[in-house]
Amino acid sequence: MFGVVVFPGSNCDHDCYHVIKHVLGQPVRFIWHKEEKLPEGLRVAVLPGGFSYGDYLRTGAIARFSPVMRAVEKFAKDGGLVIGICNGFQILLEAGLLPGAMLRNRGLKFICKDVHLEVENADTPFTNSLAVGEVIKVPIAHAEGNYFIDAEGLEGLKKNKQIVFRYCDREGAITDEANPNGSVMNIAGIINKEGNVLGMMPHPERCAEEVLGNADGRRIFESILNHLKKAKVA
Repeated sequence: MFGVVVFPGSNCDHDCYHVIKHVLGQPVRFIWHKEEKLPEGLRVAVLPGGFSYGDYLRTGAIARFSPVMRAVEKFAKDGGLVIGICNGFQILLEAGLLPGAMLRNRGLKFICKDVHLEVENADTPFTNSLAVGEVIKVPIAHAEGNYFIDAEGLEGLKKNKQIVFRYCDREGAITDEANPNGSVMNIAGIINKEGNVLGMMPHPERCAEEVLGNADGRRIFESILNHLKKAKVA
């Protein structure tokens, strides 16, 4: 079962629920931010995009202290799959479940547009239906998506193959022009060392149906299902 965490200010929770329930046909329930325990049988926790607690202080800074996050942190440490999208990624950073931090976009403006991503690591529960070097198109919508990590931390990400997605052009060239927000090394998504927690700024739930003109994002959710099926068989 999937669980979509709902914070005050979440605005992509129903989008994620729709993709999981109606596009993929999987069991899913909402999890309110005040809940102190996650539902029995939960396999995947989704932290959706939006403006949790109005993004006061810093993005994700207040949500990190929600009662539900203690349960999410334990779930992740026990090996449960967690995906944080946009604001969800910001919350994972604030909670220490992923390394680094988010800064304001280098242009100091909110950006909402389609971007291209190069797949850097296809050997994860979230990308196993993709290939290294493959380019997918996924929309972004954020004002604080400028991922930062210090030099030592960046070396750790590279050494442990924790960089999952990088901003690129449609041909796959990773250039400064293709970097929409100034993120170090064009980073758009990372995983933790253990490989069970993914944070990404682009919104795969917004491009998961052909009727929308692009279904590249569905492959991330399908990768999760592939992983769960293999884990069940094993």
